[in-house]
Amino acid sequence: MAKYLISFPGAAMVVPDDEWEAVVRDSHVVIEEAKAAGVYVFGGGIDEGVPPVLVSATGAIAQGGYPWAPPLNGGFTVLELTSRGEAVAWAARIAKACRCDQELRVFGYDPQS
Repeated sequence: MAKYLISFPGAAMVVPDDEWEAVVRDSHVVIEEAKAAGVYVFGGGIDEGVPPVLVSATGAIAQGGYPWAPPLNGGFTVLELTSRGEAVAWAARIAKACRCDQELRVFGYDPQS
């Protein structure tokens, strides 16, 4: 089994104001189905009200993220699944519920983790 990251950047969610309640409801239904199926690991959204900091190996803190990288925002779900095909199917369900395409990535396996 592998862990898959299903995510979207905040700008991808272009939803009319009158549809937000349905998006929240539909996305929660998919998450509850993933929990019931035993594949849900965790999920949520990046709190954009809390700015990122860079922490060095010495513990020094600098405000902001990497200046050359795009901002990390939006929502994400991590599922543990048996195949990439299964991951694509769950990503499609989440895309339908959220009304936006989802990026799909697999976490590399580290036997020490």
